[in-house]
Amino acid sequence: MLETLKKSVCAANLDLAARGVVIYTWGNVSGLDRDSGLMVIKPSGISYEAMGPEDMVVVDLESGVRVEGKWKPSSDTETHLALYRAFPEIGGITHTHSVYAVAFAQAGMNIPALGTTHADYFYGEIPCTRGLTREEVNGAYEANTGNVLIETMRRETNGVLSVPGAIVRNHGPFSWGRNTAEAVYHAVVLEKIAEMAWKTLWLNPESHMPPYILDRHYFRKHGPHAYYGQDKSGE
Repeated sequence: MLETLKKSVCAANLDLAARGVVIYTWGNVSGLDRDSGLMVIKPSGISYEAMGPEDMVVVDLESGVRVEGKWKPSSDTETHLALYRAFPEIGGITHTHSVYAVAFAQAGMNIPALGTTHADYFYGEIPCTRGLTREEVNGAYEANTGNVLIETMRRETNGVLSVPGAIVRNHGPFSWGRNTAEAVYHAVVLEKIAEMAWKTLWLNPESHMPPYILDRHYFRKHGPHAYYGQDKSGE
């Protein structure tokens, strides 16, 4: 199982680069095997071009100790661990510095739900966390980054998977899903939604979308009455 997860995490990291939401070493993906309590994550500062499954780093979920791997894990490891510990629904996490999402983070603004593309994937605005305090930054910075994300996402009454991403003020986006592929998918969608929102607000700062459109588009893809796509039987 662990070798399969290493391959999945490596492939997810390479997919980030292929889809243009990371450059150089600006991002990371992790995946979690809850049965063993082990997280696999990208190594710190290793270029995507040179990376293979054997380079992935294995970290114990509870202790945060590296248990396997020749490299140091991502510097964002403690943020990933905090999110996994807080939300048992999550099986994969992605962090990027994608341009439009970072622009909203640097402005300290939520990404508003302005259209149906947004509504298909995020049930409401994509929240921006509060800024970290001086004490939080000078202390356990990465763990505290996780803590402000947790603080923000616990306000989502429909659960953390209904809004599968958020932006950390002055930093950038984190996204998640049931597995690594979902986490990367949501990272790519989040960046496109941020780009659409930025351009929409530039054209019309008063833009908005009625809640009934949000409801219709989100729930036609999600929940017990979803009807988008093919049924599981393939008929």
